[in-house]
Amino acid sequence: MAAPHPVAATPPSPKVSAAPRRGIGSSRDTAGKKTATRRRGYSAATGASQPRVRRVQVVDSHTGGEPTRVVIAGGPDLGEGTVADRLHRFREHHDAFRSAVVNEPRGSDVLVGALLVEPADTSCAAGVIFFNNVGFLGMCGHGTIGVVATLAHLGRLQTGAVRLETSVGVVTAALHPDGSVELTNVPSHRSHRSVSVEVAGLGRVTGDVAWGGNWFFLVTDHGQRLELDNLDSLTNLAWRIRQAVNSQGFPDVDHIELVGPPGRPGADARNFVLCPGRVYDRSPCGTGTSAKLACLAADGKLAEGETWVQESILGSRFTGRFRWLDRGRGIIEPTISGVAHVNAEATLLLDERDPFCWGIR
Repeated sequence: MAAPHPVAATPPSPKVSAAPRRGIGSSRDTAGKKTATRRRGYSAATGASQPRVRRVQVVDSHTGGEPTRVVIAGGPDLGEGTVADRLHRFREHHDAFRSAVVNEPRGSDVLVGALLVEPADTSCAAGVIFFNNVGFLGMCGHGTIGVVATLAHLGRLQTGAVRLETSVGVVTAALHPDGSVELTNVPSHRSHRSVSVEVAGLGRVTGDVAWGGNWFFLVTDHGQRLELDNLDSLTNLAWRIRQAVNSQGFPDVDHIELVGPPGRPGADARNFVLCPGRVYDRSPCGTGTSAKLACLAADGKLAEGETWVQESILGSRFTGRFRWLDRGRGIIEPTISGVAHVNAEATLLLDERDPFCWGIR
């Protein structure tokens, strides 16, 4: 069975490099020429060899309980080109920086990072690269809501619409006066319906494969309670399902979404989402909700423009709806609404004398 690939509502445009311009975000190291001698491990003032201490400015927030750490200064120089181009350079040449920002001892497995960069698309206010404890994410719904809230907190963004360039395309968000953020995600679709896989120790499990900015395998008939006191069982089950899905035809799937009835009135469903690093999403998951909307649309269970309220394992909620981009191909444009709260401003110190400077992996 062939592995799925994301599809766009319109043919992709050629990649166009843009000269650096002054904007909301920049990936260039802020130390500049004044610290050139220190970068070589030498202090001009004392003549003594000095280990370099790198300063990285971040703003932390959470969206429905799921944390986001936005790097606003001190990131690596990723050069020019699209955000996708620079994600490739980030992955190939600066993965230690990713680990330093989100992994222990400065972070935790659940933390999602967001590096602000200059957008190649000049219609965008910023570019953003998302990453987590084990690698990089194409898109992150809760993280985008966190980025918008962070830019507003810093006074770099006013209420209204904003476009952000991600590695999988441009997304549009709207910041409302009450602080809520409405995110129009990348085109989403279900690629395969009712896929059955053999899961070790469990037997056959059936689910849908869908794209919502990341690849998901969504399972409704799983026989588990979606409650916090059942986290160990949910995590174990979802991890085994992912291993089965990856080995039985869908290696690109890196999120498992277990769906069940809501825990409280007012929601349509509750989910448990296991992310790539074997940690669960505290929020209802923006890309996961988008994937769910694509499945509902394909099955005719949710009408265009109708509201769907998705509840997380914590009980936090996103509100979603969609419009058709290509009904024949099952491609939708999902819109997700949620709230992020900024809870810290910090300067991370990357001291090369620290044996865990680049994170505990």
